[in-house]
Amino acid sequence: MLYITDQIVLEEWELSESFTRAQGPGGQNVNKVSSAVELRFEAERSPNLPDPVKRRLQRLAGRRWTSDGAIVILSQETRSQVRNRELARERLADLIRRASVAPRRRIATRPTLASKRRRLQSKTQRGQVKALRGRVEESGE
Repeated sequence: MLYITDQIVLEEWELSESFTRAQGPGGQNVNKVSSAVELRFEAERSPNLPDPVKRRLQRLAGRRWTSDGAIVILSQETRSQVRNRELARERLADLIRRASVAPRRRIATRPTLASKRRRLQSKTQRGQVKALRGRVEESGE
């Protein structure tokens, strides 16, 4: 079981892991050992996630959200398969934690009277500066 918050706990059957050879440096170890972990979480079918959390999770996951409603996380930072598994699970838990927090609604505020006056004053001043940029008329002597 993967504990996310006090209310959200993921069962092992919801998670599936596959192991592949990692990319990048690592010498002969990269060619021999399957240390990269691809963690797949069936988010759309999960009974442990409320619908609003699923919607926010889909938006946060971005390209990691597949067309069949799963989240795929790839971890290949370390040479250790065990550590890569831990990192992938931590990333998934962090993603779900961020999705479980509902964003606060913005409260629309009106501009103050003083700020309106300052804005109009600066517009008037700017207009006067631009009005002085015309052609210079020669004085008729």
